[in-house]
Amino acid sequence: MPSELRVDNINSTTSPYDPVFSTTGGALSHRNMMINGAMQVRQRGNGRSHASSSTLYSACDRFQLYHSNNGAATTNQAAGPTDKGFADSLHVDITTSDTGLTATDRADIIYSFEGQDLQHIRKGTSAAKAVILSFWVKSPKTGIHVVEFYDTDNTRHICKTYTVAAANTWENHSVSIPADTTGAFGNDNLKSLEIHWWLLAGSNYTSGTLQTTWGSPTTANRAVGQVNVYDNTSNNFYLTGVQLELGTVATPFEHKSFQEELLR
Repeated sequence: MPSELRVDNINSTTSPYDPVFSTTGGALSHRNMMINGAMQVRQRGNGRSHASSSTLYSACDRFQLYHSNNGAATTNQAAGPTDKGFADSLHVDITTSDTGLTATDRADIIYSFEGQDLQHIRKGTSAAKAVILSFWVKSPKTGIHVVEFYDTDNTRHICKTYTVAAANTWENHSVSIPADTTGAFGNDNLKSLEIHWWLLAGSNYTSGTLQTTWGSPTTANRAVGQVNVYDNTSNNFYLTGVQLELGTVATPFEHKSFQEELLR
């Protein structure tokens, strides 16, 4: 006799997600909005050079390095925290230090989203959703690091901090981004949202008060308190396990195959 499975009702009081079932991912599959968050794909190869006044893709696909300072860096795909399940990471290797920051100095890792991939956030509506960003980082500097969400469609931003407790040690961090009922993302393949992991910032970006709620950008409020990752040529910054999802609580990282990430 064939087996029969009956489901009368599915209820959830704690999850922000509708039940989703996949033959490959199981419940809650494809909740991570990031592409290549585990830094598996590196089609451009290692040793990417980042000199002053440049915005170039790094060694790992989808992640750029904005570079406008007196230092220099190369990016590579490096080993990740394998004991946490990550074989790869994005490595920013400081090759020329920048110790005397000028007002306009800046460096940050940038990830960009197309608006058509963010419609389920419902930004700009009364039903807008909160999101949470989680990631693994190994920084040469303890102290405050800034993550910024920048809405390029509506010229709005919000900044959050995470504090590195131990230098040159893999740490897991998350930042919670509240819902924004102002400014919808365009439903197209154009850039709508950027995430910035700041690495250094001159006084033009740090002389104000950090913008911790959604609002119109003021340059001086973008990276207040940011440490200088570029102050020594022995410094190395690593990033992996990047996940952006709906809700206010970070869930375990959603691993995808190399083939799926390459296709995306």
